[in-house]
Amino acid sequence: MSRPKPKVIAEVTDKRTYKTDQVLVADGIWAVFYDGSPINLKSMNYLGHGPGPKYKKVSFSNQGHAVNLCKKLNVQFKTNKFEVVKLLHGTVVFSERES
Repeated sequence: MSRPKPKVIAEVTDKRTYKTDQVLVADGIWAVFYDGSPINLKSMNYLGHGPGPKYKKVSFSNQGHAVNLCKKLNVQFKTNKFEVVKLLHGTVVFSERES
């Protein structure tokens, strides 16, 4: 069974590069939490002198990606404290709308 077609709510195409960006409807944002709290996830290599630490995504507009990360982290850290939380509403911290 194929994925349902997403609903496009806004679209813009750059006439010079022909690149199109679309804004799609999402059911929510799914985030990986640890022990009931939001987290960041950082990865680094202690042996190399290469680039610094890399911060990985912990929130997704697709539930499946969040669930897969949650399962991976629970196995990796030998715990069951990682969980996926669906975020539907939040506090606006920045907006360029006129009052």
